[in-house]
Amino acid sequence: MNKTSLYTYLTEILGEALLQTLYMIVVPTIIATVLGFIMAIILVITKPKGLKPNKTIYSILGFIVNIVRSFPFIILLVALIPFTRFVVGTGIGETAAIVPITVAAAPFIARIIENALNEVNEGLIEAARSFGATKSQIIFKVMIKEAMPSIVSGITLSIITILGCTAMAGTVGAGGLGKVAIAYGYQRFDNSVMIYVVITLIILVQLIQSLGDFAYKKLK
Repeated sequence: MNKTSLYTYLTEILGEALLQTLYMIVVPTIIATVLGFIMAIILVITKPKGLKPNKTIYSILGFIVNIVRSFPFIILLVALIPFTRFVVGTGIGETAAIVPITVAAAPFIARIIENALNEVNEGLIEAARSFGATKSQIIFKVMIKEAMPSIVSGITLSIITILGCTAMAGTVGAGGLGKVAIAYGYQRFDNSVMIYVVITLIILVQLIQSLGDFAYKKLK
């Protein structure tokens, strides 16, 4: 059984894998957050008691969001391979992993933002209406502003979830820490690498959560 030293892991393996993992976290998070905001705003506006109720749009979009969220990520990852190849030209690698990760994360973030917006005090919305605020002003200057701490907290949770998705993506052709765990740890029966990867993931989660908590307190 191989026993990779901590020095070898830090100097020869971790650097590239960490960059690949961060790439698969940052890009999907940005895209999924933008898409999530759009979907959440549409859901909030078109809900039965929204600013512009539309049962058809609300039902269809809500159904799509729920359907995508119902898929376990590993199944979605495989099911989207043809679509991934169409979008980026390949079904393997870090860039290819961005597609299913984004598809999985966007509805999740949309629901988080929607719930945060729905929790905004109705009194504030009515007050803005009484002052003649437009629908866009109510959404962007009242609802989103008031809900921002909760949104940040929810996106922090989403980033940690996306980190877990990158690890799963690494097991089926993407790079990153997931690939290191499988290629260097599992397939070579090197338990030390598995331990190092787990410790690295724990540190990453703690850093992400700490930054999210800091941002939340600043916005609160």
